[in-house]
Amino acid sequence: MELSLYCPECGFYEKEKDNIGRRGDFLTSVSVGSLFGELLAFQFAEWLQSSMVSSQSSVARLVEAGAHDGRLASDILRSLRDRRNDLFNRLEYWIVEPSTRRREWQRESLADFAETVRWIDDIAALQGTLQSSCTVIFSNELLDAMPLHRLIWDAMARKWFEWGVALENGSFAWTRLGDAGNLISRFTFQGIELEKLSDVLPDGFTVEVSPAAERWWRKAAGVLKSGKLMTIDYGLAAEEFFTPERKDGTLRAYRAHHFINDVLANPGEQDITAHVNFSAIQNAGETAGLKTDAYVSQAKFLTGIAEQTWKHPDMFGDWTPVRTRQFQTLTHPEHLGRPFRVLVQSRQSGD
Repeated sequence: MELSLYCPECGFYEKEKDNIGRRGDFLTSVSVGSLFGELLAFQFAEWLQSSMVSSQSSVARLVEAGAHDGRLASDILRSLRDRRNDLFNRLEYWIVEPSTRRREWQRESLADFAETVRWIDDIAALQGTLQSSCTVIFSNELLDAMPLHRLIWDAMARKWFEWGVALENGSFAWTRLGDAGNLISRFTFQGIELEKLSDVLPDGFTVEVSPAAERWWRKAAGVLKSGKLMTIDYGLAAEEFFTPERKDGTLRAYRAHHFINDVLANPGEQDITAHVNFSAIQNAGETAGLKTDAYVSQAKFLTGIAEQTWKHPDMFGDWTPVRTRQFQTLTHPEHLGRPFRVLVQSRQSGD
C-alpha cells in the first residue's frame, strides 16, 4: 500500500496532481469548492485567537499534514487574509510534506503566500518549535491512506491471521501469513470482548488495523504544547468494524470515481484507502495527554461552524447560492456529511 500510493516514481499520489475532483478519481471536501477551507479558517481563527488572548502569545501556527496540491491551504490562507487580517499577519503556516514532487505542487498553489508558508519533512521536526505558540495541527483525509495490516478470522482454528501480498504468475495475490493475535489485540482497549465475538464471527471475517496511523497521531500529540489536534477522515468507532455488512473489511480501491474490487490490481494506478479506527486514534491521543473535545460527523462539525458565521457575517461574508450548494454537498448524509468523521483533541499549556 505504501509503495502503490507513495513511491516517488510510480506511486498514485506522486504521479498525478489532478487525481482529485469530479474529473479525477475521487471527490473530496476540498474539491467541492472553497467553502470547506473557509469554514475551517473561521473555526481555526476562533481557536487561535482565544488561545492567544489567554496565553498572551504573539505568534499563531497552523500545521497541515497531507496538503496534496495545496488547494485547501490556499482556501484557508485566503480566507484568513481577507477576513482575519490581524491574525493572518501573526500566522505561520507549516506544511508537513515528505514528497519533493508534492512540495512543488504546493509551492505553485501557494505562491501568493510565500512569506507565510513553511515546509518540513516530518511532524517530529516541530519538536520544540511549538513551545511558545498557539497551534492547530490538522489533516484532511490523511490517516485513511496510511499503510495497514489486513486480518482474517479462521473460525475452525479460532485464530486471526494476517493477509500478505505475494506474486503469482506475474500478478499480485493475497496469501495468508502467520498468527495475528498481537495485532488484533489492538481492539481490546476499546472494551471489545474478542472472546465473545469469536463465537459469532463468520469464517473469513476481515478487519484492518493501522499502527502507522496511531504512531503518527502520537507523534503529532507529542509536539503539540498548547492548542488543538484535529483530523477529518473516513472512519468508524472500533465496534462499528464488527458488523455483518463489513465482513470483508473496509479496504477499498477507486479509479475514475468507480469502486474497484481488486485492490491489488494496477498498483500505482488507483487510490487505496481504508476506514480509520477512530477509537484507536482517540485512545492514542488521550494516552499522550490530550483531552478529547469532539468526535462527530462532518455534517455536525461544519453545521456548528456555519451557525457561528451566521452570527458574525462581518467575519465570513454572505451566504451566496454557491456557498449554500457547497454546504449541502459537504453536510448531506447522501454526499459527504455522513461518511466523514471529525476528531478534535487539545492540550492546554502546562498540561
